[in-house]
Amino acid sequence: MNRANRITLGRLALTVLFVIALNSSWQYARTAALVIFLIAGLTDLIDGEIARRYGLITNFGKLMDPLVDKIMVAAAFISLVPLKAVPAWAATTVVARDFLITGLRLMATAKGRILPAESLGKQKTSWQVVTVIFFLAMLSLHELRYANERSTWWFRAWDQAGPVLVWITVALTIYSGLGYAWRHRELIAPNE
Repeated sequence: MNRANRITLGRLALTVLFVIALNSSWQYARTAALVIFLIAGLTDLIDGEIARRYGLITNFGKLMDPLVDKIMVAAAFISLVPLKAVPAWAATTVVARDFLITGLRLMATAKGRILPAESLGKQKTSWQVVTVIFFLAMLSLHELRYANERSTWWFRAWDQAGPVLVWITVALTIYSGLGYAWRHRELIAPNE
């Protein structure tokens, strides 16, 4: 297993630590979760750069890198629901879209095709990550300093920017998923 693939698997381990931290009740758990999520996101950039620069692109990496990204984002959205950061319908939309696209890619693989990620899908992922980081940062601020100060700027940001980020993320999630499915609709059509 090459370096890039080990970093990808490391991101999967960081995702587990992230979920544990975000769902624990120990002091500064939300801040730890934010730091872990940021480190995991950084490893996503690093493993791709290493793979491209040193010619370490493998079938394992092509499969696991986007899958681990999806697991990381899905875990974050699901974990933010009980904290009242993200509504359950938004998390469900994000997770369902990723399951459906992964299923479509598996259908393509069964037919000997590989469906690459598209630009709009990458933008969707970027918005999802920004949304997660926003809510993690707000939770961290609350935990570190501003507990019980509901009139502070962070609470107003949560109330105003949070829903806007969620709607943008969900809209891009749905739009990119429908577009991707439409462009590859021949995979879904029944065999004649």
